[in-house]
Amino acid sequence: DVTFAALSDAATLRPVETTQNETIRAKKIATHLSFSTSGVSRSRVENGVQSKAKDFTFPNLYDLQSAMLYLRSQPLKDRASYRVVVYPTTSAYLATLTVTGREKLGVRAGTYNAIRMDLQLSKLGKTLLLEPHRKFRKATIWISDDPDRIILRIEAQIFVGSIFAELQSVKFDSEKP
Repeated sequence: DVTFAALSDAATLRPVETTQNETIRAKKIATHLSFSTSGVSRSRVENGVQSKAKDFTFPNLYDLQSAMLYLRSQPLKDRASYRVVVYPTTSAYLATLTVTGREKLGVRAGTYNAIRMDLQLSKLGKTLLLEPHRKFRKATIWISDDPDRIILRIEAQIFVGSIFAELQSVKFDSEKP
């Protein structure tokens, strides 16, 4: 069980803070990230025990949510590549997103014109050299090809096989109940 809460600056789409709570079997982990222009500070509590705070200095970091906000705001032309450094919870990664095409995509929420993108992740090591991600192989993400840029489907190849998630339904605040 995992829950997220994220706060981003609306003007810049930069992250301000992120909180993630995980329950894995009997283990409870709470991670809090505080972002600044120079990097991120991480605090973590595992089963009630606070670990030493960890700072990672690297300008213009994103959390996962603000990275998607930023990427969704880009032109996303075919074959364009975008690179951002993300700090999801405990380590930094270089995320490379490449637009691979456009297609019709059917998900439970409906059929959409979609932008298909490939995602590659490389870990930033202690000396900022790129290292392979140990558990993540690659992913494909489809977002709606319209002004809303809704995430429709994600398929990922990971160390134990593959996983996917897709949009089940969507309702905008401006719609009448």
